[in-house]
Amino acid sequence: MFTLVDILASREDAMSLKEISDKAGLHASTAHRILNDLVTGRFVDRPQAGNYRLGMRLLELGNLVKNRLSVRDAALDPMRELHRITQQPVNLSMRQGDEIVYVERAYSERSGMQVIRAIGGRAPLHLTSVGKLFLASDEPQKIRSYATRTGLSGHTKNSLTQLPALEKELAKVRRETYATDNEELELGVRCMAAGIFDDQGKLVAGLSISAPASRLDEAWLPKLMATAAEISSHLGHQQH
Repeated sequence: MFTLVDILASREDAMSLKEISDKAGLHASTAHRILNDLVTGRFVDRPQAGNYRLGMRLLELGNLVKNRLSVRDAALDPMRELHRITQQPVNLSMRQGDEIVYVERAYSERSGMQVIRAIGGRAPLHLTSVGKLFLASDEPQKIRSYATRTGLSGHTKNSLTQLPALEKELAKVRRETYATDNEELELGVRCMAAGIFDDQGKLVAGLSISAPASRLDEAWLPKLMATAAEISSHLGHQQH
């Protein structure tokens, strides 16, 4: 499959099945079967019978990667400045399916807290401050579907494991335009998060401050919101 994609990538024009199978060293029927699967997934287009070229799905995925990289680039310096002010870990997270993924962190050993979620680590949406931002931006039916799929399993006694409680929390997030995690993922750790938006006004990431539960300072919130807005503006977002 990867070989066929590489062969199609070597030419701008559509290629015939015979040419593709010859270059791949595959029997035509085998190449045809694999190409059909790629067409179904929109990774390959069939502009006319027996001719193939790369499909739009690859462009869509490429744009997702581009957005992820550009968000990280835009966020790094503002994250370091926010960490300098708060002296607590500052995290950049993005949604992937039913989880958030930690893609960058600004922290120092002096913060006095061991954060176990490493870069590349994952956590359920409903247990994290950034995850709640993403859920709050979903339609009600999507939130119910998420609850059904995941079962809203909890990690601590504070975890929101019932849909009515989660929906009430998400309504609060929409009103306040920020989200919190009150020891719902890890006991002893609280977080606050603000959204990062792209040039289309779409929520693409979340910026969060983690701190020992007793040390999370509400006074950090305006600076957190301003930092998230600064990163959003780097991505072309215009606040109304």
